[in-house]
Amino acid sequence: MPDTVSLGTDHAATVRRYFGLIDDGDLAGSVALFAPDAVYRRPGHPPFEGRERIAHFYLELRTIRSGSHSFDAVLVDGHRTAVHGGFRGTGFDGGPIDLRFSDFFEFDTDGAITRRDTYFFAPLA
Repeated sequence: MPDTVSLGTDHAATVRRYFGLIDDGDLAGSVALFAPDAVYRRPGHPPFEGRERIAHFYLELRTIRSGSHSFDAVLVDGHRTAVHGGFRGTGFDGGPIDLRFSDFFEFDTDGAITRRDTYFFAPLA
């Protein structure tokens, strides 16, 4: 796995860069933004702990073929950043994906992502 990319403390820029890398299909670049022991929590999966497990999610488990994220809000509070937005794309089954999401990130003092929690707007109740 690549080394962590240190971006200082501009967490909003790091989050925007992260989603840009995902949208561009640069999974190695996006995973490099995480600290080596980072944890990613996503509905329907056990927590992905460490860069290798996070990369495994993107390479083996993610059901999205391509698409792009848009942002309604990116809010920074110290070492935490929250994002609210949408995603439009195509799944590996060829079907369209159009969803709303919120993500919460935490960062270490070097600017690496230490935690990401994703939430989707879905009819559950």
